[in-house]
Amino acid sequence: MAKTIMLANPRGFCAGVDRAINIVERALEQFGAPIYVRHEVVHNKFVVDNLRAKGAVFVEDLVEVPRGATLIYSAHGVSKAVQQEAAERGFRVFDATCPLVTKVHREVARLDENGYQIIMIGHAGHPEVEGTMGQLAPGSMLLVETAADVATLEVRNQNKLAHVSQTTLSVDETKEIIDALRARFPNIKSPHKEDICYATTNRQEAVKQLAADCDVVVVVGSPNSSNSNRLREVAAQQGVDAYMVDNAGYLKKEWFAGKERVGITAGASAPEVLVREVVDTVQGWGYATVRESSGEQESIVFVLPKELRA
Repeated sequence: MAKTIMLANPRGFCAGVDRAINIVERALEQFGAPIYVRHEVVHNKFVVDNLRAKGAVFVEDLVEVPRGATLIYSAHGVSKAVQQEAAERGFRVFDATCPLVTKVHREVARLDENGYQIIMIGHAGHPEVEGTMGQLAPGSMLLVETAADVATLEVRNQNKLAHVSQTTLSVDETKEIIDALRARFPNIKSPHKEDICYATTNRQEAVKQLAADCDVVVVVGSPNSSNSNRLREVAAQQGVDAYMVDNAGYLKKEWFAGKERVGITAGASAPEVLVREVVDTVQGWGYATVRESSGEQESIVFVLPKELRA
């Protein structure tokens, strides 16, 4: 059998990432450099370095931003405290928060107004988790990272509980945690619609199918990208060797020894140009045939803030 590369579909950029990058690029065109961005706009080194070269300045603390400057919130969203500080410092603000993250923020506000205590499923320290938990007063929301964490939760009232999720988690792992929450708190309220975003779900489904057809899977994504890490884990759980690389320079030839079919995918913040470089490198190692998998067609587009529309 000819050595083959199978490309997952869908892969790479999602609508939220596309919109966030566009917002930074449009702001640079319209207002000139520097444009300040709180946190990396998306978790991909190539994208961030590219925007930095055009004049974007990435900061973690608003103290680093001069008064009156243009500030952009990253796709992961920010807390109410950050929004308040930005208003006090008089920045021109553009919000590049993914609309699906904003949906979770609205859900949190609505649940809180209705007297629910909220349990967030997510990874401690991730900017999306900090932004979502920061929609309410410190200490109001509880965080669970694993199903085991559910047993140690101390809640105010078992009958007034709700849960929300980080949008980039493993679908299967999150289901396990939700099952544990429901087993312990039968009356817990779930979101009307799943919090894990369409792009995360589609890419995880695609990588499962890819792993079933391949001997090894390579995920293109940066180490700090939650959804890219989850793709590698999902592939590995299917029983194949799975690796994550920031770019083609991280590939190791020995990963492919004795492997006939190589699967390649990319996290939602990884550009297609990096996928192409990985494909070219692997082709150079004797995998001449490249096949595109069929998969879920994505047509979602999120509009830009009106001040930045062409």
